[in-house]
Amino acid sequence: MQLPDYFLKRPVAEVENTIAFERLFTNCVERNTAAEISYQLTAPKWQFLCYLCETKNILLHGSSNPAILEFEPRQSNDVNEFGNCRAVYAASDGIWPLYFAIVNRKRITSLVNGCFQVLNGNSSVSETYYYFSVNQDALPYYPWQNGTIYLLPRDSFKQEAVRQYHGLNVEMAHWASPVAVKPLATFSVTPDDFPFLTQVNGHNPQLLSERASHNPDGFPWRE
Repeated sequence: MQLPDYFLKRPVAEVENTIAFERLFTNCVERNTAAEISYQLTAPKWQFLCYLCETKNILLHGSSNPAILEFEPRQSNDVNEFGNCRAVYAASDGIWPLYFAIVNRKRITSLVNGCFQVLNGNSSVSETYYYFSVNQDALPYYPWQNGTIYLLPRDSFKQEAVRQYHGLNVEMAHWASPVAVKPLATFSVTPDDFPFLTQVNGHNPQLLSERASHNPDGFPWRE
């Protein structure tokens, strides 16, 4: 079974930047030379963030608050059991947390989003798929702002269990820690760093809530 075409695939990285990414990580994180990573590379920031998630013991958290010294577990609000716990949440993906970093919560009151890979029978995984939506009345007013990506140690986190979706086994890039977590470093981002900025969907929060209540497994509740 194929996924609906409203799911977005991760863009293709045009240039291999492994050496530059590794040098930047070593200088800024492993050597602890800077609390904030100064990014001067020509590659899009999401590529560096994806590299970190795929090669380092690191998860990412996006926020509009640039001054968080420690993340405390907080009760979340989600129709999914894993996402409705008292925890610190983070992602093992470099694009998904950009969405949370740039949303302007004064304009955006409702978010629907996801990031996952499909597990194949031979234990391999598919491309990464995404979905992003906000309350539709916010979109005409450019509801985005600059934000911060936090690099978090992965040690205390557990990943959401594999779930069934459209007859497929999917692995979510969604992790939760039951204990407080101190960031290793921060990374400033702007709306232009989010590669799907013009592909964010709009939804009616009331209608979506009714659909989710009727069918909790019907993500992203488009119909």
